[in-house]
Amino acid sequence: MSKSYKSKGFTHFWNALNYSFLGLKAAFQQEAAFRHELSALCVLLPAAFWFEVSAVERAILVASLFLVLIVELINSSIEAVVDRIGLERHPLSGQAKDMGSSAVFIAMMLVLLVWGIILLSPKL
Repeated sequence: MSKSYKSKGFTHFWNALNYSFLGLKAAFQQEAAFRHELSALCVLLPAAFWFEVSAVERAILVASLFLVLIVELINSSIEAVVDRIGLERHPLSGQAKDMGSSAVFIAMMLVLLVWGIILLSPKL
């Protein structure tokens, strides 16, 4: 049986945490869309705690905001891989990038829908 090159235990956890922070740093430095969405989160996150909603509703409001960042990170990853493969135009490359962008758009629409439903619905 071959020896695994992956670390285990706390070392694995520490390395994974470090890679995650490197990814966030790269997204912040290189992706304007990520910075814009992070700015929106910084404004809307406190608002989620200002509105008089239930704890479950507040959790859903907050989760919808973080979902946009998650999807943006995945979209940026797709774009980076496509660009790494080659910069020439190819229909599949364009399709991959467009689909990633569509995922971000749908996540943003989900924020609008969730916030609208929770904040505009009559309270019983």
